[in-house]
Amino acid sequence: MDDAGWQEKEGEEIRVPKEAREFVPDWAEETVLGEPQGSRRQYRYGNLHIREYDDCYTVHADRVDPRRDPLGHLIRDAPEVLIGAGCGLAAGALAYAASKSVGGSSGNDSGRTGRSLLVAATAAAASGYASYAAAKEVRRRLRRRDTEV
Repeated sequence: MDDAGWQEKEGEEIRVPKEAREFVPDWAEETVLGEPQGSRRQYRYGNLHIREYDDCYTVHADRVDPRRDPLGHLIRDAPEVLIGAGCGLAAGALAYAASKSVGGSSGNDSGRTGRSLLVAATAAAASGYASYAAAKEVRRRLRRRDTEV
């Protein structure tokens, strides 16, 4: 990272115990961007992503700063989010279309539309989360394999 001279291998995270040092610098901004992973707070400075836990801080460098290029960040640093969103949208659309076509036409279309939306939302949520979790696990295993080699 040019802003702070940060260099690291992709996917590595540094753990800093709180008793060793109060770590968050004044120039880091508190943010909600990023997956909290159980942290109390998150901070960003350029590509640095700092998470604060009760007993430690973790630090890693993203390839792309999400505050400057959100889509680039998702593509380069969090593709599992895009995979989950895409699969969820596709499953929701398919479930909605299938639910609307079941039962033919009736005088009470508003009740059927509500049911179709509920079916679509449920399918979207389940599919989106399952594909996000699967993509995240694949990414984790690929990183681990690359560090073992």
